[in-house]
Amino acid sequence: MVKNRGYWEEPHLDAKVREPRAGEPNDCHAPRRAGSCARIRPAARAALMAAALLAAVAAPWPAVATHGASPPASPPPDVRASAPEQGASRAAGATYRLRIVGNLGALSQYSRREAPFWAQELPRLSGGRFTASIVPFDRAGVPGIEMLRLIELGVVPMGTVLMSSLTAQYPQYTAPDLPGLNPTLADLRASVQSFRPYLEAALREHHHFEMLAVYVYPAQVLFCKNAVSGLADLSGRRVRVSSAAQADFVAGLGGIPVHTGFSQIVPSLQAGDSECAITGTMSGNTLGVHRMTRYLHMLPITWGLSFFGANDEAWAAMPAELRVLLRRELPKLEEAIWRDAEAETAEGVACNTGAAACMHGDKGAMVSVPPSAADEARRQRLLREAVLPNWLRRCGDGCADVWSRTIGRARGIPVPGSP
Repeated sequence: MVKNRGYWEEPHLDAKVREPRAGEPNDCHAPRRAGSCARIRPAARAALMAAALLAAVAAPWPAVATHGASPPASPPPDVRASAPEQGASRAAGATYRLRIVGNLGALSQYSRREAPFWAQELPRLSGGRFTASIVPFDRAGVPGIEMLRLIELGVVPMGTVLMSSLTAQYPQYTAPDLPGLNPTLADLRASVQSFRPYLEAALREHHHFEMLAVYVYPAQVLFCKNAVSGLADLSGRRVRVSSAAQADFVAGLGGIPVHTGFSQIVPSLQAGDSECAITGTMSGNTLGVHRMTRYLHMLPITWGLSFFGANDEAWAAMPAELRVLLRRELPKLEEAIWRDAEAETAEGVACNTGAAACMHGDKGAMVSVPPSAADEARRQRLLREAVLPNWLRRCGDGCADVWSRTIGRARGIPVPGSP
């Protein structure tokens, strides 16, 4: 380990990505060495480097048993140290330390729930036996689009993956939050509940990812500069979207989708690149979108799901009592985040419109526009005729069957064109 300008570089980390398993293609799962995997895109290579720096910044030594000593001069043991070695360290009174990559750092889900759970609750619940450091992915130089891959490779042991970031590479995993599918949080819960067994199994089988929780953000609605009386008014307008599926929804209304990252929503509105933006009611308030727009259309277009989990080998290498604790406590964290999403959806509206119920945000003066019967009819039509068919085309073989067995059955929404 080399100290350089205030952080610890770990040049040996490149060799710590797991070996391919029997029957796996010996390509991008091979240990990361120079030139060993030409199939990983340059962006992924950059993400691997960022993750190595992240690991050094977030925790100067890896997620293994430590005794509080200063960082060792020689390379530390791998995150997947053997169970006997970990048991011996714990018997000597060691503390087992985890490294976590969390969700968007500017939002309350991270500051009120994720960060306190790992930094404070985990040590309290374990009597100090287990601790963790956590950093949000957007402040760590780790592209959200690469998070699933980094966890699969074992570079990030545990982390949160934004579902919308998977639209291009893995559209099959984005089905529960398709635009227009869930006009209420109860609808979203039903969609997630029906899809969760498939998602858990697919992530475990294809990505070596042990899913432990599903998180949700407040409802994502329309913020617009100019007057909006209904969804039909989006025709011809440039609308910020965060995924291909949102783009399908906007294009189906005659609007012009503008793909923009979360942190660039306000600059895009300021520059005139977009006239409207789809984002969370409270998330938009936190960013200041309510200062750039005037009209708030209240139909939840999407919600913003993410899932948290661990590389399966890192998970298997953890002490059994830690796995039991996380299996018990992470569902409680998940439920708290879902309750927050419901409360923050309402409070976001209150804050953006300047209502007295605004307690934690910045009061604005937006005009709220409730969805009309015509809007509800358009939502259902767009889901049936644009969003779902385009998702099926991106998703490919087998996805119609997955939909029919999960969300389609639970919600009574058949595959388009099926009897």
